[in-house]
Amino acid sequence: MSDWIQLQPFDEHNAHLRDNVHPRDWTNPEPARPYQLVVIGAGTAGLVTAAGAAGLGARVALVERDLMGGDCLNVGCVPSKSLIQTGRVLAELREAANFGVRLDSPAELDFAAAMQRMRRLRARISHVDSAQRFADLGVDVYFGQARFAGPTSLEIQPDRGSAQNVRFKKAVIATGARAAVPPIAGLDQVDYLTNESVFSLTELPGRLAIIGAGPIGVELAQVFARFGSRVTLLERSSRILNREDPDAAALIEQQLVDEGVQIEVGSDPMQLAAAGEGRIQITGKSQAGPFDIRVDKLLVATGRQPNLEDLQLAKAGVDFDRSGVRVNDLLRTSNRRIYAAGDVASRFQFTHAADFMARIVIQNALFKIGPWGAKKVSHLLIPRATYTAPELAQVGLTEQEARQTGVPITTLIQPLSENDRAILEGTENGFIKVHLKRGSDQIVGATVVARNGGDLISELTLAMQNRVGLAQIANTIHPYPTQADAIRRLGDQYNRTRLTPLATRLLKTLMRFNVGQP
Repeated sequence: MSDWIQLQPFDEHNAHLRDNVHPRDWTNPEPARPYQLVVIGAGTAGLVTAAGAAGLGARVALVERDLMGGDCLNVGCVPSKSLIQTGRVLAELREAANFGVRLDSPAELDFAAAMQRMRRLRARISHVDSAQRFADLGVDVYFGQARFAGPTSLEIQPDRGSAQNVRFKKAVIATGARAAVPPIAGLDQVDYLTNESVFSLTELPGRLAIIGAGPIGVELAQVFARFGSRVTLLERSSRILNREDPDAAALIEQQLVDEGVQIEVGSDPMQLAAAGEGRIQITGKSQAGPFDIRVDKLLVATGRQPNLEDLQLAKAGVDFDRSGVRVNDLLRTSNRRIYAAGDVASRFQFTHAADFMARIVIQNALFKIGPWGAKKVSHLLIPRATYTAPELAQVGLTEQEARQTGVPITTLIQPLSENDRAILEGTENGFIKVHLKRGSDQIVGATVVARNGGDLISELTLAMQNRVGLAQIANTIHPYPTQADAIRRLGDQYNRTRLTPLATRLLKTLMRFNVGQP
C-alpha cells in the first residue's frame, strides 16, 4: 500500500477499516480474456460504476492502489461529519441554560474519545466499500498501481509480485483528487496537515491555523474552535466561501467570529517559518492589516488536484491537463473506449456528483448510444452543502451567476426568524432564498442557510428537476411546525406578487357583491 493515506493511530478500528478496504492477504485475480469494463479507482465514482455494471451482467475489473472508498470514506465526508456532530453536541450543551437546562459542570471535550468514535464509525461504514463485498457482487478486485500499456490494455503493479496485464473493451478513469499544495513561501519548510492527515491527530492543537476558507476550511475551523482550539482562518480572496451567495457567506462568517475564530481575508502574500518546539510562524498582511501568529498546527485546505500520476495516459491516447482528464458531455475521453468520472474529470467535486456521473458512464459505455439515448453530464442538477452550523446549501444559479449569464430573475427571501419551528429551537439564524425566472414561478436557483440546510435544499432541487413551480409548492401542505414550511411560505410570497392593484380592486368589488349570499 502506498503512502497516500496513513491510518494512524493504528488501533482496532483502523485495523478493521484496513481489512475491509485494503486487505493484507488479498490475492489479485488472474486476468484471462478482456474485461467488458475496467474501472481505475475505487472512490465513489469507481465503486458506483463497478457495482452498477456488474449488476447488469458485465464482466468488470476494479483497480485500487490505496484504500477503497476513496477520499469520502477515509479522509473526507465520513470522518468530518462525525467530528462536526461532536462539535454540534458540545455547542448545544454549552447553550443548555438558554433552554432551561442546568448542568452541574461545563461541557468538556475528550478529544481522544471523539477521534476514537470517528474511527469506529468509519470502520463500521467501510463494509459497504469493502473488497469482499465487491467481489461478492461479481467484480474482480485488483490492488496495485494501474498504468495504461496501450489504448485497450493496462499494466497493474500489485503490492506483491510481478505486474499483471489486463485487456479491456471499455475503461473508466475514476482516480479522484487530493489536496493541492499552494505556492506559499516557506510551506515546504514546515510540517502541515491536509484533509488526508488531520483525522489522524491524537492531541487537540492549542492553536490551529487553516489556510483556505472553502467548505473544508470553514467546516473544520468551526469544529476545532468548538473543541477548544484557538483557530485562525486565512483566506487569499476578499471573503470566505467565495463561490457561495454573499449574504449566506456573510452569515456563516459572523457565526464563526461569534464562536471565536479569527478570520483574515485578503491574506496575500504570506510567509511561513518554523518557530521552534514544533510551532509554525505565519506572517503576512490581510484586509485588516499585518498579522504575525504562531500556531501548533497548520491545516492547508486550498483546493484539490487530480490524481493522474503514473497512469501513462499518453499511451492510451487520453488527453488531460492540470485540471484533470478532458471529457465531453458524455464523459468520454479522446479515446472513445475510455471514459472518466468523478473528481478527476469534473469541477463538481462532490460525492453525490461522482455518484450520478458514474450512472451516466454506465449507460454510455455499456450500451449503444442512439441519437436520443446518450446521457449527458450537462443535464445534471447538482446541489451542494457546506456543513457548518448553520449549514449552507445551494442549487442552481446564485444572483451573481444569473447576472453573468443574463438570466433575468426575481428573488424572494424567507427569514427563519419568522419560522415558528426555528424560533422554538433557537436556530433562527438563517434564511431561504429562491430565484425565479422573471415573470414566472420557475425556480432557477436557491440558497438555504439553516440548521439542516443540506436536507431542506432537496425539496427545491426536486422542484427544479421536475419543473414544479413555486405556486405548486404553495399548494402543498407541509407539517406544522417545521422549518420546511418556510419553503411553502415562499410560495405564498410569490402568489401575493400576482395580486396586481387591478386584480385587488376586482376582488374587492366581487366580494362586495357576494357578501350575504347563501
